[in-house]
Amino acid sequence: MSTSTASSNAASFNAALTGPVNPATESRGTLRYVRTDDFDSLDFGNTYYGYSWNFLRLLGRTMTTFAAASGAPGREVVPDLAEGLGVTEDGGRTWTYRLREGLRFEDGSPVTAHDVRYAIERSNYGLDVLGAGPMYLRNLLEGDWVGPYADPDGHAPGIAVPDDRTIVFTLRRPFAAFDKVMTLPSCTPVPRSADTGSAYGRAPVATGPYRIESYEPGSRLVLVPNPHWDEATDSVRRRAASTIEVLLGREPLEVDEMLLAGEAEIDLAGFGLQPESMSRVLDDPALKDLLDNPLQGFTWIYCLASSVAPMDNVHARRAVHYATDKAAMQEAYGGPLCGDIATTVLPPTIEGYADTDRYPVGEDATGDLEAARRELALAGIPDGFRTKIAARTDRRKEWLAAQALSRGLARVGIDAEVQGFTSGGYFEHQAGSPQFLREQGIGIVMFGWGADFPDGYGFFQQIVDGRAIKSKGNQNMGELDDPVVNELLDAGAESLDAAERERVWRDIDRLVMDHAVIVPYLYPRSLLFRGPRATNVYVAGSFGMYDYVSCGASD
Repeated sequence: MSTSTASSNAASFNAALTGPVNPATESRGTLRYVRTDDFDSLDFGNTYYGYSWNFLRLLGRTMTTFAAASGAPGREVVPDLAEGLGVTEDGGRTWTYRLREGLRFEDGSPVTAHDVRYAIERSNYGLDVLGAGPMYLRNLLEGDWVGPYADPDGHAPGIAVPDDRTIVFTLRRPFAAFDKVMTLPSCTPVPRSADTGSAYGRAPVATGPYRIESYEPGSRLVLVPNPHWDEATDSVRRRAASTIEVLLGREPLEVDEMLLAGEAEIDLAGFGLQPESMSRVLDDPALKDLLDNPLQGFTWIYCLASSVAPMDNVHARRAVHYATDKAAMQEAYGGPLCGDIATTVLPPTIEGYADTDRYPVGEDATGDLEAARRELALAGIPDGFRTKIAARTDRRKEWLAAQALSRGLARVGIDAEVQGFTSGGYFEHQAGSPQFLREQGIGIVMFGWGADFPDGYGFFQQIVDGRAIKSKGNQNMGELDDPVVNELLDAGAESLDAAERERVWRDIDRLVMDHAVIVPYLYPRSLLFRGPRATNVYVAGSFGMYDYVSCGASD
């Protein structure tokens, strides 16, 4: 079973960027993760945090997944539950997959194509019960349907199951990157008989190397070996720990202290040490050898909710762009070590990125206040306006960046009060609810974004496609619905020409910046800490954090 395409490295600064550190072949000690808040959900079809997706690969298997490797090889899509990648004979409109033999759930019952179909149906169509995860397949699949909760006897018209091991997807139009869509956690099989709706995340049924032994939300999760996971059917995962324990609900600085004291091995969120801890570890050679500083493949952004006045005026939104003190926001994350100033929505790690700057904020990146005042005058509010900023208090760097943003906007008369929330329900109930934003007068929403799969469509679709706007779990928080952008997304999705696709992604980035509904401020780098007990540690090419399917612990 492969763990990385690179050779193993001794523990040293950035060693995990190129290969596994502390390789081990046996399942030995207890691997301990620690996190400030809880998971958004352990339901494969109702989650939208990158660290949750990474971690859930220990519990569940998808039709395809990413190779277990660092760097570019880790962005390669490989078969998982399926015997091979999808087969299409009509230019990408119909895709057929065949499941491997011998796949089992944690209770020993067989995994069938019916379970995969049901998982996709509940996550993409069951919006009356779920809705926090991505819905690419709902938009891609042929036909419409009310979902399995409203129509228990029906099925999605675009999914056929000719036999227990075969599943066929028929799309509205060709989609070149469909194998990448099959990596999404919503493609993890769910037995219909075990589905408890919104409560399923308390005890999802495992197909991966571990199963849940106990889960106390907000406090502690314990995984133990799944006796019915067969290593012979899985070319990606390994069981490198005897037990996995996740300690939840800790304060941000407490997380750092636990890591440095050896009370945990890895920060589950994968966003790195807090600014107050950085100098301490960088100045200590022994501790510095336990650090990695990868570019995460995200863009730290904030959205301007265009349905909340005065953000419904493009000039008010452009004023916010120009008044942003990106240098202060970078410093809130810990300075240049924690990221590069961003000027585009698309990050440098995604093909199609172009180094452009629609709203220059000066060589020192502190803002162009005269340009901001001109835009305020064009908006008819020369003295500024009042609004609110939503940010997560348990993501301390984000919270500090929101404070820096507020101070920067105040220089041109924009009074932006920072409102605090926690990560757990942020997207489902607060930031991801357009109605909540309108009712609370929240015009600015802090968050970060990375590709759901490594492709321009996988990066852009959920945050700029008007057809992706949802009543809860919404990621298009600017509520952008531009027919030209929507059509470009479709054109890029269908094209088999790599150069044409890159041109489309550049055009979308330019148009989104023109609309000014998204303000990019940082291409983040994290300062990740790996405890000395952690084994098989490397930075996943697909996630920009440690690859949890391979990590273990010595005893």
